[in-house]
Amino acid sequence: MQRRKFVSSAGLAGGIASTLAAPAIAQSTRPEIRWRLASSYPKSLDTIYGAVDNMCKRVAELTDNRFKISMHAAGELVPPLQVFDAVQSGSVEAGHSASYFYIGKDPAFGFATALPFGLNARGQNAWMYLGGGQELMNEFFSNYGVQHLPVGNTGAQMAGWYRKEIKTVEDLKGLKFRVGGLAGMVLSKLGVVPQQLAAGDLYPALEKGVLDAAEFVGPADDEHLGLHKVAKFYYYPGWWEGAATLSLFINPKAMAALPADYAAALRVAAAEANQWSTAKYDVTNPQALRRLVAGGAQLRRFPTPVLNMCNKAATELYAELSEKSPAFKKIYTPWSKFRDEQVMWSQFCEMPFDNYMATRKA
Repeated sequence: MQRRKFVSSAGLAGGIASTLAAPAIAQSTRPEIRWRLASSYPKSLDTIYGAVDNMCKRVAELTDNRFKISMHAAGELVPPLQVFDAVQSGSVEAGHSASYFYIGKDPAFGFATALPFGLNARGQNAWMYLGGGQELMNEFFSNYGVQHLPVGNTGAQMAGWYRKEIKTVEDLKGLKFRVGGLAGMVLSKLGVVPQQLAAGDLYPALEKGVLDAAEFVGPADDEHLGLHKVAKFYYYPGWWEGAATLSLFINPKAMAALPADYAAALRVAAAEANQWSTAKYDVTNPQALRRLVAGGAQLRRFPTPVLNMCNKAATELYAELSEKSPAFKKIYTPWSKFRDEQVMWSQFCEMPFDNYMATRKA
């Protein structure tokens, strides 16, 4: 009897030991994977760059350091505005950029970042995650051999730094303006000469007079770039970017080679980075704006007639692009419907509350 009890207990103990040992054994056989990630941004932009740096650290943490992504700042591996092409060719496994840098390939690239007079941060995230945006964008990107994940959101942006005041639409004519994405196409209809330059090139271009104006994101990033030192008029709102989503571009072959749990860790870490970046901007932008104004920056709001003309030009452009690009038309149709629903809803909730809070007496 005692022998049978001993044998039974020994068997049970052995089974428990085997069960407990199994994860350790499995862990030791998990593959070690190393990726390189090229960014379009310098390390000095501690929110845009920092969000993805955090993502890389989080992926390592979630995979017990078995899946590591080394992040490389603008120019370290590839030129800042060639990140997408590097991912497409497979020379790097992943890239961090703004999709609208690549509208020269197709204007539909703009949707993954921002369209003029488009969605705000909440609306953009809603469209991406639950409104069909991510599915539409990955279908589009698959034609270029790239996968996509949102990995940052700036929220509504400022409209940039100008050497002279913009009082009428006439003041836009001939303006050499660094502006990204489809905004340049809209503004060119009003006489602006749009330029697309990487972040690190903006200060010297403004300083030397190559540019008359430049926009980037908002107070925190603009302060890092020193734009307030070479142009004093700081305009708002940045109607071309009610929100701007930063993109994580992934080579499909590299993604397919990941174990399922590594791929899940990447998706989770990217979503965390997307949320973190908006929160970080909401903390740092008010503080930076106070410093900039104290240092001499002169805040200016675009006159309503100027905004109305820009909106009209944007609407005309979207009709033209829908005629030229089947991909643009396919995404624009559901996107514009979603945008209009978001605007309708905000009129009865977010907007009245925000407006009251902005005008209430202290």
